Amino acid sequence: MANPVPTSSRRRKTGRRSPMASVALLLIGLFATGGAYAAATTSATAETPASSQAQVSEGKKLFEANCASCHGIGAVGNTGVAPSLVGVGSAAVDFQVGTGRMPMAANGPQAEQKPVQFTDSQIAAMAAYVASLAPGPSIPSEASLKSDKVSTGAELFRVNCAMCHNVAGAGGALTEGKYAPSLQGVSAKHIYEAMVTGPQNMPVFNNLNITPKDKAAIIAYLQYLDKNPSPGGLDLGNLGPVSEGLFVWIFALGAVVVVTIWLTAKPN
Repeated sequence: MANPVPTSSRRRKTGRRSPMASVALLLIGLFATGGAYAAATTSATAETPASSQAQVSEGKKLFEANCASCHGIGAVGNTGVAPSLVGVGSAAVDFQVGTGRMPMAANGPQAEQKPVQFTDSQIAAMAAYVASLAPGPSIPSEASLKSDKVSTGAELFRVNCAMCHNVAGAGGALTEGKYAPSLQGVSAKHIYEAMVTGPQNMPVFNNLNITPKDKAAIIAYLQYLDKNPSPGGLDLGNLGPVSEGLFVWIFALGAVVVVTIWLTAKPN
């Protein structure tokens, strides 16, 4: 009769491990991941310049004095009054405050553009504070705004923007008292920021919708329109066939009527 195989030998042959070994490996993995994350976070914080920390602190003071009454302490928003700004990024603040839309003078269908109330350094400080709350779109660099693809930008603008802003960027009316503003004379930085943040009724064009290079091409097209007047002469506000038809109806047909009356009245 064969000798029975010891239990320990059977375990080694089957390769099974104790359940406690799996728990131990899981705990080791969690501690290792947490330690690596903590080390990386500490390193990133240590590398942040003191000036940036001072800028964030200054931005927080400005925000609490001028914006927190609507957007709440910590920019968490106020239901029915103003949305949360956590995660909107520095680009949204730079656009809204840098164009004078914020702070709003009064509640309305949308924020009106008006004279800017803060200096560039104050706007940068508030943008830095909001950006410190959570990741979001950042203010674009000057290099990312340059392109020579004017024809490409014109095609992209017609496909994605002209239905609201007009093919010449003159703006247009929307529903419920809202409107798409004119893009004539708007800075390249603010146009880019509007595309990535989607202010008011504008959709957000992320990098999957329109790549950064294509955004720069759209800006190049709008800048071309600013620098080159209408080749057809009087542009009538660039409002399209409505204003042109109204002009023809009032002045051209009016002239025909006047001449007709004059011709018939002359023999009499």
